[in-house]
Amino acid sequence: MAVPPAGSSSVRRREDLPAAQRVVVKVGSSSLTSAAGGLDEARLGALVAALQDVRGRGGQVVLVSSGAIAAGLAPLGLGRRPRDLATQQAAAGVGQGLLVAAYTRALAPSGTTVGQVLLTAEDVVRRGHYRNAQRTLDRLLALGVLPVVNENDTVATEEIRFGDNDRLAALVAHLVRADALVLLSDVDALHTGPPSRPGSRRVPLVASPADVAGVEVGGTGEAGVGTGGMTTKLDAASIATSSGIPTLLTSADLAAPGLAGEDVGTWFAATGRRRPTRLLWLAHAARARGTLVLDDGAVRAVRERGASLLPAGVRAARGAFVAGDTVDLADEAGVVLARGLVGYDAEEVPAMLGRSTSELARTLGKGHDRVLVHRDDLVLVPR
Repeated sequence: MAVPPAGSSSVRRREDLPAAQRVVVKVGSSSLTSAAGGLDEARLGALVAALQDVRGRGGQVVLVSSGAIAAGLAPLGLGRRPRDLATQQAAAGVGQGLLVAAYTRALAPSGTTVGQVLLTAEDVVRRGHYRNAQRTLDRLLALGVLPVVNENDTVATEEIRFGDNDRLAALVAHLVRADALVLLSDVDALHTGPPSRPGSRRVPLVASPADVAGVEVGGTGEAGVGTGGMTTKLDAASIATSSGIPTLLTSADLAAPGLAGEDVGTWFAATGRRRPTRLLWLAHAARARGTLVLDDGAVRAVRERGASLLPAGVRAARGAFVAGDTVDLADEAGVVLARGLVGYDAEEVPAMLGRSTSELARTLGKGHDRVLVHRDDLVLVPR
């Protein structure tokens, strides 16, 4: 199959979706499992058929698939998603192989090869690591492979407890320079209120964040097997659209008409421009290992002038971090204004606070005249 260049089409409306050359599709656990537990081969097969329609039109697909933990529940005799981390990791260890094997079986008749890609936030936040993920995904797509991406739940810690594949899918969409993101779950669209409530209406289009200001959301939406809900999907749509990637939210049952550009689900129009991939990961996937407290002058320099953070403008340092870790930059009231990659270990920083780089070079030696956080490794956090 000829490989189209990534991001070369112009997908602005849902009607343009069939022309997308690279699409990231995320599917939730509840859309892949049966009521009795375990993977539902028929539902998975229907999803694969919709993805193959996209590939048949000459497009490329990256699938971000939940379901590893859910797939491992039945073989382990578990009725619901476990609460403790160790059992979640055990279920993921059993279920991940079953999940990829099921996709491999479903795609085998078409001759499509499946490639498994397991990611954690740590893999993609640090310098150079995200490039490895990007190169791998680009190469898999160039070889005609359908990548199946998931969080590496068997070793993840914080990611399992409060991470979600909706956000991961938005970040992967930016990573691979996708033309569109499609979020599939057991909910057919965003509604003005709970879908079961009389008078609740589908929201067909979200053109700006203001369009969801009065929408009532809540609940997990994927009872018993998933961690996501409408809130996480709105967060994912916000990440994607603010970075120039339009997003469709609909149910897995409507995947085929949704990917064909039909009027189903909710279409979130792109509202921003694409920015450097590493900064997007830093803003949305990184977990801060510490905090640097800035004085008023440093706050203005970082926020208004886009300057690097110098030791002279830092009042305090908190946390146990090492050079290259992510830290929050906060004002003296504790309000976080930015996030960045720190250039020194936590134990080195106290002796540097409030001192100019030239003074540090004279007293502590060469190598201490660097900035604490360089502006190229810094991203502002919305107020």
